[in-house]
Amino acid sequence: MEISNEDFLMFIDRALDGMLRIVEELGEERANMRPDLPGANSPYAILTHCIGVCDYWIGTLLGKREVFRDRDAEFRASGTAVELRERVSELKAKLLADIKQVQGGKPLASAPNSMFNPLRGTNFGDWTEGKALIHAYEELAQHHGQMELTRDVLMS
Repeated sequence: MEISNEDFLMFIDRALDGMLRIVEELGEERANMRPDLPGANSPYAILTHCIGVCDYWIGTLLGKREVFRDRDAEFRASGTAVELRERVSELKAKLLADIKQVQGGKPLASAPNSMFNPLRGTNFGDWTEGKALIHAYEELAQHHGQMELTRDVLMS
C-alpha cells in the first residue's frame, strides 16, 4: 500500500485546520482558558503542542530540520488566534518541504529523543519513516478530539 505525500498532508492539514477553527470560534479569552479538570490544557496550548509535535516528528526526525522545542512550555502557552494562524501556516509550508524527502519504508535515521516521546519504552529499532509519519498524525487526531471536548466544556 502506498499513499502520496499530498494525500498524507491533507489529513495533517485537516486536523490542524480543525483545531485552529476551534481556537477562533472560542475567541481569545476562552481559547486561553483551561477547563476546571485535573491536568486540563487550554485549546491554545493544545494547538501549540501539536505544532511542536509536527515540528519534531516530521520536521526534525524526517525533514532533518533543527527545531528548538520546549515541550513543557507548549502546555503553558497563551496568545492570540492570529498568532496561531500564522504559526500553522508556516508549519504547513515547512511540512510540505519536509515530507518530500520521506521514504515510508526507510528506517528512522535516529531514535526519538525520550524527552519528546510519549511512547516511552517503545523499541524504535524497527521504526520506519512511515511509522513516524503515522505517529505524528495519531497525535494530531487524538489532540483534535481532546480539543473538541475541551471546547464543549468551555462553552457549557
